[in-house]
Amino acid sequence: MTHRFSDSMRRIRETERPLIGFFIEGSWARRDRADPENCDFVGAFPQEGVLPEFVEALQRWTVPRDKDWYGDTFNEPYAREAVAASLRERRGVPFEADDIMMTDGAFAGLNLCIRTVTSPGEEVIYLTPSWFFFRALILGGEARPVPVAVDRTTWDLDLAAIEAAITERTSAIIVNSPHNPTGRIYPPGTLTALAELLTAASDRRGRPIYLISDEAFSRIVFDGRPFRSPTEFYPYSFLVYTYAKQLLAPGQRCGYVALPPAMPDRAEMREAITLAQVTYGSNGVPTNVLQRAIADIERMSVDLAALQRRRDRMVEALASYGYDLHSPEAAVFLVPTSPYPDDVAFVERLARDKVFVFPGTLAEMPGRIRISLTASDDMVERALPVFERVAKEP
Repeated sequence: MTHRFSDSMRRIRETERPLIGFFIEGSWARRDRADPENCDFVGAFPQEGVLPEFVEALQRWTVPRDKDWYGDTFNEPYAREAVAASLRERRGVPFEADDIMMTDGAFAGLNLCIRTVTSPGEEVIYLTPSWFFFRALILGGEARPVPVAVDRTTWDLDLAAIEAAITERTSAIIVNSPHNPTGRIYPPGTLTALAELLTAASDRRGRPIYLISDEAFSRIVFDGRPFRSPTEFYPYSFLVYTYAKQLLAPGQRCGYVALPPAMPDRAEMREAITLAQVTYGSNGVPTNVLQRAIADIERMSVDLAALQRRRDRMVEALASYGYDLHSPEAAVFLVPTSPYPDDVAFVERLARDKVFVFPGTLAEMPGRIRISLTASDDMVERALPVFERVAKEP
């Protein structure tokens, strides 16, 4: 007798098997983690230690100050107000504390939004190349993932393709800006046109298409560029955020879902998201310590200048070696072309010289690789000669 899985889990297993294989069985998974010669560019993982001020904040707020310090936690008022105040200050948008729902990262926030507004059999549009778990989250909500490629020349939204992908079954679209992995910040003109497109499609159907705005990298922006949230342009939208990228501490899961002030009937949606937290999210809120530390965390950030210097160093070097790539406006990834037609084979070839990168195929961009700028400067300098040498091999 064999195991029986739900239909959604069966589809998730089929879809994500190559990704799980990479992280569990591939060359990166088999590496000697203690080897000092490793050059790890696979993900947005900290390679130089956590921010000391983050550790200090956790230590400070770990010490209990009353009997309820380690009691049950949910959407704690002090955390919600700290988030709302930061959004008001940074974005100039009057977010209210009651419209902030705390989550244990963007993963949980995305899951809550999808499950709140999507019924089984409906469709959720997402952009490709993509973060590799969008499909799984959509399938987990018993919906159908609908990939739409961005413009491969400008990396901007392909509005005509998005419009063509909308059907009577479309419930939501996931837009992540800055885009993972290309680092594109969608400009106001594009976001205005997207909002007009979604409004027209929603009006034709008599019910809204929701925009789920994944803004995980909105605090990692280069060259002093401005960032505008898609939620500023379209009222039926959710702002999903995680502090994992801002802190480079992905193991301390903390984030939120924010309802924009322009959303109609926010009280009704607020109630629905709160119920989703209890049911679909298994009360997936940050720990007491993390929520109490939010006001401190809001003032912290990785060294953006160092990331930008690393970006410039690698873009210039890789381009000189013949790799085709652009300089990202934000986020922490480069997406150069692979010298091999098979990007997975190229990833394995680099791994033989202890340079570890992520295959583009797993992010729905075959023929490219993804390089994380969170590697150390020393890793960059040791890896660049490998990128140059392997690119010239027959």
